[in-house]
Amino acid sequence: MSKIVVRHVYKVFGRRPEAALALAREGRSKERVLADTGCVVGVNDLSLSIDAGEVFVIMGLSGSGKSTLVRHFNRLIEPTSGQILIDGEDILGYDRQALQQLRRKKISMVFQSFALLPHKSVLDNVAYGLKVRGEARAHCLECAGHWIERVGLAGYEQHFPHQLSGGMRQRVGLARALAADTEIILMDEAFSALDPLIRADMQEQLLALQQSLHKTIVFITHDLDEALRIGNRIAILRDGRLIQVGTSQQILQQPADAYVERFVKRREAYL
Repeated sequence: MSKIVVRHVYKVFGRRPEAALALAREGRSKERVLADTGCVVGVNDLSLSIDAGEVFVIMGLSGSGKSTLVRHFNRLIEPTSGQILIDGEDILGYDRQALQQLRRKKISMVFQSFALLPHKSVLDNVAYGLKVRGEARAHCLECAGHWIERVGLAGYEQHFPHQLSGGMRQRVGLARALAADTEIILMDEAFSALDPLIRADMQEQLLALQQSLHKTIVFITHDLDEALRIGNRIAILRDGRLIQVGTSQQILQQPADAYVERFVKRREAYL
């Protein structure tokens, strides 16, 4: 069953979105649209579906539109055109209250920059989402403590973000998302700021947690090895367009075009 469905989504940045949208729909290139209108096409007629309980990886080079796309799923970015359905409901029709409930109860997010509150302890950072939701403080702290232990940070509850390493701060961000107990977790380049050994450890931890949690995880990365390691399926974007969706084996053995093939060959060159 599809948890998230994206239908013909366009996102245009700039002062003439209608003119840019018309050109994009005519099939003009991203460069042509920019030259003619001064607008940037961030997402270009993109459609895909994400199944409940899968780790779905969206990857591409810088400027491919992957981070822009994932921010549509919780409406941190509003599309210029198209539909986004979660559990069959078009969230673009949500009013402010419904959108607030979506963000508090159904979707959580882990950012590349950690996005921790510097003046709050690890315990309070992890409990923050539950607190905003209106849960009793005792429950917030109990739940936060549980997830702090699950991500390997027991004993650091009263530390502050500046006292932690990058990998530890990323664990706090992951624990905060897990504590919220949402059905969907968005992870935008969540591990890319970490050194290779810590990054590999975080990937292993995410996969181990997913074995018991079965969350719907949308994971953004520019690293093919990371995508192959953690993704049930992988979507590859270029210039805001969807180039290919498939399993690891499909991406490696049946690249859709020369762009995807370059990703695969670059990986093989390092093996």
